[in-house]
Amino acid sequence: MPSNLKPNINFPHPFPASWATAFGEDEFGLWMELTVKEVKQIFRWIEAGSFLMGSPSDEPERFDRETQHKVTLTQGYWLAESACTQALWMAVMGENPASFKEGLNNPVEQVSWDNVQDFLSKLNQLIPDLNARLPTEAEWEYACRAGTTTPFSFGDNITPEQVNYDGNYPYNNAEKGLYREKTVPVKSLPPNDWGLYEMHGNVWEWCNDWYGGYSSEPVTNPTGAIEDSSRVLRGGSWGNGARYARSANRSSSAPVNGNGLIGFRFALGQTEAVKQARTVATDRQAVAKPVSGDDAGGQDDYQ
Repeated sequence: MPSNLKPNINFPHPFPASWATAFGEDEFGLWMELTVKEVKQIFRWIEAGSFLMGSPSDEPERFDRETQHKVTLTQGYWLAESACTQALWMAVMGENPASFKEGLNNPVEQVSWDNVQDFLSKLNQLIPDLNARLPTEAEWEYACRAGTTTPFSFGDNITPEQVNYDGNYPYNNAEKGLYREKTVPVKSLPPNDWGLYEMHGNVWEWCNDWYGGYSSEPVTNPTGAIEDSSRVLRGGSWGNGARYARSANRSSSAPVNGNGLIGFRFALGQTEAVKQARTVATDRQAVAKPVSGDDAGGQDDYQ
């Protein structure tokens, strides 16, 4: 372990992992590099902590499904600094389902939640100690916010220079801007304060959770609804207005669905912790009042 790294109770042991082809610490914190058939992916260590999930009632253009509540994550986790690229998908799966094939460094899309589970299973077979998984919805928003409480990690508004979205539909009466009409390469736009790229826009990102209503009470290590017909999508995309790229915005789709707006980024480790958290949270999640009506699933938001 480098001498300048100071472990604490949440420090990721062992560090570096046996699979890491490079590792270190920079202005964003700890990182490790995964290499699969010469394709590289950086992961960032996300420290445990608490935050306000959802949006305040006075946030412009919010949805009712974003009930604000305190969330505590008791364990840190590794999260990919970018969405999964076409190159990495091909290295694991041997084919490229994406519709935007201008470069292999663009995010893979046209992948369903079920497709992603196949990818993660094959990746874990290739690298048994990796424990790759999708992040929970709470882990995703915590990382997206990177310590902020504003609608976006960049502040109260965004521009197309920061986020790839449909600039014809700016946020909160801002000026219209560029609409690229396609994905851009990962890491081509500025990162948030935790070194994570394109958490807003570019492609929607699958989360592990079944979609369900939030509890208004504080929760610890939430893992979503016990069951439902849809899985959570986060982050907005190149084809959506700025409203949908907010940190708190939620959408969902059936796990068999995939299109040119949907991709993913994955997390590492803590798989047992996530399972245990689901068991502990079952009773609380079961009694949480679900949202209803047009705001219940947001299944059309990503289209």
